[in-house]
Amino acid sequence: MAGLARNAPEDERRSPLMTDEMAGEQSPADDTALLIASLAARGLTLAVAESLTGGELTAEFTRPAGASAVVLGGVVVYATELKHALIGVDAALLAEHGPVHPDVAAQLAEGVRRALAVGGRPADIGVSTTGVAGPDAQGGRSPGTVFVGVSTADGTRAVHLSLSGSRSEIRRESVHHAVSAVIDAIGFDRRAGE
Repeated sequence: MAGLARNAPEDERRSPLMTDEMAGEQSPADDTALLIASLAARGLTLAVAESLTGGELTAEFTRPAGASAVVLGGVVVYATELKHALIGVDAALLAEHGPVHPDVAAQLAEGVRRALAVGGRPADIGVSTTGVAGPDAQGGRSPGTVFVGVSTADGTRAVHLSLSGSRSEIRRESVHHAVSAVIDAIGFDRRAGE
């Protein structure tokens, strides 16, 4: 269940749906609406496990029209022990490394697919956030240290983000990057319209 952590270069931190010409015009909200429409057209479902974003990611995914056909639900597992009790993150992993770790993000994304199964069918995509929004460090991790997990039938990965700004800015950017991570995972191509 280990995730693959990586640092996202600056140019990867902008949504892949944006062209250079549109970077100033396109918003994360537009990306979300396009993503939800694409998932609905493909008949794919999504489940969310959030820690530092505290429900903001699920709110973003459910904002566009048509979200009810895609988003199965979201779980806010802010307390460390709930990550294990509700989603099944390995207790030994949490005890050794704490909640802000790439493998925790990966296990949250994998686990929420099963935890929010409907009619015995797991979600097609699981996405998670865990990290430190600040203002103080947590478990030796500085504010802005964030891991986003994405899990599909093709595998699971964790993306390491190093963000800066206020607590609310870090949370908002985490949501934006989580949307982009799902876009990357499903291979959405704006030019092809799907």
